[in-house]
Amino acid sequence: MTDSGHMTDAVIAPTADLEHAWSVLGGDPTLLEHVSLVPRRGALEARLPVRELARACVGACALAAAELGARRAGLAEVPKVRLDDGAVATAFVSERHLLVDGRVPVNFAPLSRFWRTADGWVRTHANYPHHRARLLAALGVAREDPEEVAAVLAEWSAHEVEESVYAAGGLAVALRTPEEWAAHEQAAAVALRPLVERERLDSAHARVLPPLDGTPLLPAAGVRVLDLTRVIAGPVATRTLALLGADVLRLDAPQLPELPDQHADTGFGKRSATLDLAADRRAFEELLASADVVVTGYRPGALDRLGLSARELAERRPGLVVAQLSAWGAYGPWRERRGFDSLVQVATGIAATEGARADGPAGRPGALPAQALDHGTGYLLAAAVLRALTERREQGYGQCLRLALARTAQWLTNDIRRGPEVDLAYESPDAWLTERDSAVGRLRYALSPVSFTGGPVDWARPSGVWGADSARWDG
Repeated sequence: MTDSGHMTDAVIAPTADLEHAWSVLGGDPTLLEHVSLVPRRGALEARLPVRELARACVGACALAAAELGARRAGLAEVPKVRLDDGAVATAFVSERHLLVDGRVPVNFAPLSRFWRTADGWVRTHANYPHHRARLLAALGVAREDPEEVAAVLAEWSAHEVEESVYAAGGLAVALRTPEEWAAHEQAAAVALRPLVERERLDSAHARVLPPLDGTPLLPAAGVRVLDLTRVIAGPVATRTLALLGADVLRLDAPQLPELPDQHADTGFGKRSATLDLAADRRAFEELLASADVVVTGYRPGALDRLGLSARELAERRPGLVVAQLSAWGAYGPWRERRGFDSLVQVATGIAATEGARADGPAGRPGALPAQALDHGTGYLLAAAVLRALTERREQGYGQCLRLALARTAQWLTNDIRRGPEVDLAYESPDAWLTERDSAVGRLRYALSPVSFTGGPVDWARPSGVWGADSARWDG
């Protein structure tokens, strides 16, 4: 191993899980020979094969980036991809490694947690003020008092809480075992879909991206990405595209500010502006007219009501790649429900599996060692966009890509198998952390795990202040 901790002789071939991810992305299977893996014992330890999930998602993303870079640069061979469990494990908890002027961010608000109910457990999510207000209203609690909330919830059944809070526009999910989730209508709908849904949008001639030259190799250089996502999965995807050279413009509704620390973690390489998609339609259409990619994290159907469905966007911008991300999927009885990684873990049986099960299904639930559904789906989403850009370059059409946290959970709990343990240990994240100054203070942050020969090692710009940029393309 070198002093940096990035190199070791313990390199093995890619796994079947990476092969599956690459296959659903439509990738050439012969390119998997370009991937090597540095396995590390202790990385993302869990009862479920989280480490293997993370490897597959990051590996697919890095290989998609290397492939696109090779095509645009006219290289004879696709650059070598090197996966390192240490880099992957560090990046999958990037929000926990972030320091802002030495301060540790708070990732979950006091009312975002597990609660005992009359018959089991429920988990709530109340990081955002509007979600917190709706939760309290549903419970009939006047102030943010965890003890009072706990007392109310102890009198209700978990499913009563789930339905009542959802009806009020809040977020709460009852703990389910894997068997209970498998019997749920939403689980059945999710299981019928591929890990990554890919739909051809048109056959119009797309904008041709210019050839690449110089170093580092930036596969997405010149690609314009409209980022309409929040929280972790979508921003991780667009953060990765920004690393690879894309001009990423994040757009948020002015009345819904992002949590500052969350934005600091996922805002690297991007610019951030506010725009009301309904009221400022002309400004959005001007941005769309020059966009290559639109990434959305809205609930399925929400943008359709504004005339911003994938097909409508592609009609106005031929060759567009539209990537849609949701919690539960664009199908089934829960398709319009809000959701976050922590809630999907609770619904799909993951929290029950990871919890202390000694006293049965009602035992205290647990959680994955990372918000792995968010991070994993984020890297898969970025991989899907990169592959769509490669196919667009060769075939000329745009695509609609759909991914869901619940579908990633299905893959984790049912299809991924744990790999063998190795001697090399993941002892410290320090080799994959760095620091730099920014407009929001001195940042310590995790480097991207997406690594290939000649590629970038850090973002061109640090995170900035949320909403501080103009809603226009750079340059």
